[in-house]
Amino acid sequence: QVQLVESGGGLVQAGGSLRLSCAPSGRTVSIYRMGWFRRAPGKERAFLATITWSTGNSYYADSVKGRFTISRDNAKNTVYLQMNSLKPEDTAVYYCALDSYSNKWDYWGQGTQVTVSS
Repeated sequence: QVQLVESGGGLVQAGGSLRLSCAPSGRTVSIYRMGWFRRAPGKERAFLATITWSTGNSYYADSVKGRFTISRDNAKNTVYLQMNSLKPEDTAVYYCALDSYSNKWDYWGQGTQVTVSS
């Protein structure tokens, strides 16, 4: 069994920053890529960013490009999402996900709430 454990959410004022973390726990899992998503109130879950574990190559949704940065620490098996210049519309539950060489998201975190006040 693999669980993804997220942390770092919270309440921040507009213009502020937060850093989310996510790491797998449980049995050992091979990581091809990890990603971040979010679900805002009343909206569908939306892709934010992904990072290929071996190369560090990353890809972003246009909505967060230039404000959010995905990174990983191979030694700690942890993926991060640095979020800067936060806006009230960034308020959502943020999820990390892991692709274990299946070309789909095999595991999901439980979600962490991010609330940006105006």
